[in-house]
Parts: sequence; structure tokens; C-alpha cells
Amino acid sequence: MIPEQTDGEDAWRPSSRELERRDVRRSLRRRSLAVATVATVVFFVAVWVVTVSSPGWPTVEATFFSGHDARAAMPSIWHAFWRYNVLLFLLGEALILVLAMVVALVRQSRTPLLLPLRIVAIVYTDLFRGIPTILLVFMLAFGMPALNLQGITNSLFFWGLVALVLSYGAYVAEVIRSGIESVHPSQIASADALGLTRFQAMRYVVVPQGVRRVIPPLLNDFVSLQKDTALVGAAGLFDAMFAARDYANFYFNFTPYTVVAGYFIVLTIPLARLTDHLQHRAMERERQGAR
Repeated sequence: MIPEQTDGEDAWRPSSRELERRDVRRSLRRRSLAVATVATVVFFVAVWVVTVSSPGWPTVEATFFSGHDARAAMPSIWHAFWRYNVLLFLLGEALILVLAMVVALVRQSRTPLLLPLRIVAIVYTDLFRGIPTILLVFMLAFGMPALNLQGITNSLFFWGLVALVLSYGAYVAEVIRSGIESVHPSQIASADALGLTRFQAMRYVVVPQGVRRVIPPLLNDFVSLQKDTALVGAAGLFDAMFAARDYANFYFNFTPYTVVAGYFIVLTIPLARLTDHLQHRAMERERQGAR
């Protein structure tokens, strides 16, 4: 960069060498973009050609990608998807966050009076992280109604929701606990120096920082929760997966499964992109802090 006199004022302008460097960088970026575009198009065209030219493609297309069967099955799948799967996800996400936060805070507590609760929290996380979610759905959806308890609902939706909350609550509790433990002890010492109690330090200093650090992995868990709402269909709840299976068993065509997969993909992709964005922003923040 060299200074040039303009109207009596110093004005900095790029030197000829800097302008040349900028031209080279722009040329390299355009070249990289062109190469990446061509490579991507060639790759996907090749995959498509190999797929549609395979001997079994007509059978696969008629079985999994039938337009007629997709249109016929879509109304019932759409209704079941929004009535059960989306509702399960929304309710489950809220309840899981509450349960996981309570479990994480109990495990972080050092009060002797809460020792029994800490033991319960440890047993809960170890137990429900070890049980497959679909097995937990079966155990609650079929086992609880079989007990014939008075005043307890036999709703498959309710017990499917409970199974998802108990299963994912254990995972999310550990994620939140790891975030809380990642906060440096000096933060608590600073809170003590300001006269805050242990509870106030956790509420206003430690927990907000810990939760902010684990937002990306939390969102990844909720992406998995979206997909696992389909597990309740295995217990007999007429969700999207059950509706697809019902149509497939009656018409001997698996296109409804493709429709259900499309619904879950459309629901999952925005949250996945949000997760990527937050992870990238967190990395940029750490790099700036490192500098």
C-alpha cells in the first residue's frame, strides 16, 4: 500500500502489486468454483446413470418410487405425521430439557442432604442410557397398561412420549452436565467474591455458560429425537410409520416408506443446518478468543 496525495489529503490506495494479487486470488476462486461445480455435476450424473441403468431399477422404481401410491398414501401419512410425530417431538423436547437440567444440576450438587437424589440421578442416567429406546417403548406401552393401575392412562401416545423422554433425558442430562463442568472453577470463585450464593452462582454464571457451550450437541440429540418418534409406531400408535406400514401391507408397495422418509428429511434438514451454523460460530468465537 502506498500513499497518494489527493486534494491535499493523504489517501491510501492499493499498490499495483496488491491489485495484481487480488486479480490472482479472484482468478483462483473462480477456477476452484468451476472445478467444484463440474466435479459435483459429473459425480451425481454418473450415480444417476448407473442407478437407472441397472437391471433391477424398474422393479425398485415401481416398488419404492411409485407416484400413484405416493399420492394415495400421502393424506393419511401427512395426518398421522403432524398429529403424532411432530407433537411427540415438540412435547418431548420441552420435557427432556426440563428433566435433563434437573438431573444435571442434582448430579452437580455437593449438598449432603441431596446425596439420595444424586444416587437416583446416577442410576437413572446409567440405566436409561443402556436400554435401547425401542425396547423402552415396548416395555412402557405394553407393560404399564398390563398393570391395570387405577388412575393411570393406557394411552399409547402417553407412554410412547414417556419412553422417549426417559431415554433422551438421560443422554441430554450428560450433555448438559459436561457443559457445566467445562466452565472454569474461577467463575464460581469470582461469583463467591461478588457475594453470590452457590445457587445464584449456578443460576446466573455457570449454567448459562455451560448450556451455551453445548447447544450444538443438544441440537444433534434433538435431530435424533425427531427420527426416533417413529419408534412409537412399533407399539401400535397410528403415527406416520404405522400409516405407511398399513398401506404397504395392504397394497404390497413400499412407496409410503419413501414418503415418510421425505417428511422426516424435510423436518430434520433445517435443524441440522442450524446445528452446523452454531458449531461454525462457536469455532470462530474460540479462534478469536485464542488470538
